[in-house]
Amino acid sequence: MPTYTQPTALAVLDPRELSQTLLLALEEAIRTAERYDDRAASARPSPEKWSAKEVFGHLIDSAGNNLQRIVRLSLEPTLDLPGYDGEAWVAMQHYADRPWSEVVSLCHTLNLHLAHVIAQVNKKHLGRVWRFEGRDWTLGFIIEDYVAHLRHHLEALPPA
Repeated sequence: MPTYTQPTALAVLDPRELSQTLLLALEEAIRTAERYDDRAASARPSPEKWSAKEVFGHLIDSAGNNLQRIVRLSLEPTLDLPGYDGEAWVAMQHYADRPWSEVVSLCHTLNLHLAHVIAQVNKKHLGRVWRFEGRDWTLGFIIEDYVAHLRHHLEALPPA
C-alpha cells in the first residue's frame, strides 16, 4: 500500500482536528473541480494517466474503503480486510462516462460524511490496527494518510 505521509505520534492526534483537516482539503478539492467543465474533466493527459473524473472517482473509492476501515476500527481493536486495486476499481466503474457534476457531488458528499465520522472517533481508538500486507496500520495513521492521499491526487490533476 503506498503511503502519502509519515505517521504522527498518536498522543498528539485529535480526531476533531483530523476531521477539520479533511474538510479543508475537501474545500480545496471543490475549488479545483470548479475549474473543469465536463469535457476537460473527461480528458486524459495521456493513455496511462487518469482524467480528472477518474481521479475524483478514485477519491470516491478511497473514501468508501477508508470509511469501512475507520468505522470497523472504531468498533473492533483489530481489522483484517483486503486492500483494493485502485486502477481496477476506477476502470470497472467507468467514472469517465458519468457527468462531472455527479462525480464531484458524490466525492463531496461522501467525504463530508467521512469527516463527520472521523470527528466521532474515540481518541483512545487511534492506536487500533488494520493488518494488511504484513504490516500494522493504526487508525490514526489511516486517517492522516487519507487526507494526504486526497491532497496528493489533487496536486497531480491534469490541467483544466
